[in-house]
Amino acid sequence: MFTHKLISLENLNTVTLNGSRFYKTPEGNMYPSVTSVTGLYNKKELMEWRNRVGEAEANRISSKASSRGTKVHKICEDYLNNNLNLDNCMPDSVAMFNSIRPTIDKYIDNIHGIESPLYSDHLKVAGRVDCIAEFDGKLSIVDFKTANRQKFEDKIANYFMQCAAYAVMFEERTGISVPRLAIIIAVDSDNPQVFVKKRNDYIDMFKDYREIFDKTVGLS
Repeated sequence: MFTHKLISLENLNTVTLNGSRFYKTPEGNMYPSVTSVTGLYNKKELMEWRNRVGEAEANRISSKASSRGTKVHKICEDYLNNNLNLDNCMPDSVAMFNSIRPTIDKYIDNIHGIESPLYSDHLKVAGRVDCIAEFDGKLSIVDFKTANRQKFEDKIANYFMQCAAYAVMFEERTGISVPRLAIIIAVDSDNPQVFVKKRNDYIDMFKDYREIFDKTVGLS
């Protein structure tokens, strides 16, 4: 059973504009989602891959991966809420969850937020964070990912930027500093990966991409 120290945060409504997801803040501001901003990091490689495999095959693979990721996220969410039920879950999703379950059990407790809505007037961005909790005894942004194969660290800076932005948003909303990031990746038919990083090593990179977003696909 996980210990909860949940902090209540106001919900945010979403809308799609210019092909990207935006959140409407309580003050009426429209901020892009964190993933819309960090998605620019590997956009060129993604487009090259889609051209290589063809649009239909790319859509099939992306849809399958997205569906699996959503299912594993839901299992993790239920587990952290002390409400795990795997009866109606697909075997591949259960297998991926079970691969990261020992990591969750060993390192995560004292949960401050699960799927919490966040936004920042400083960064002008918003989103929902997977988990805010103590990871190995230190308050961290915890993000769950799924992958077909092991990831190279230099290819996933967008993961670290995403979590760094969540850390800033949470501190802005609550006054509670979260200096550490923990990314847990469930890898299909392989060992899971865990990356632990510092927020301050990636927040400036996120700010750069936030500016690029406005210049390319934003509302300005």
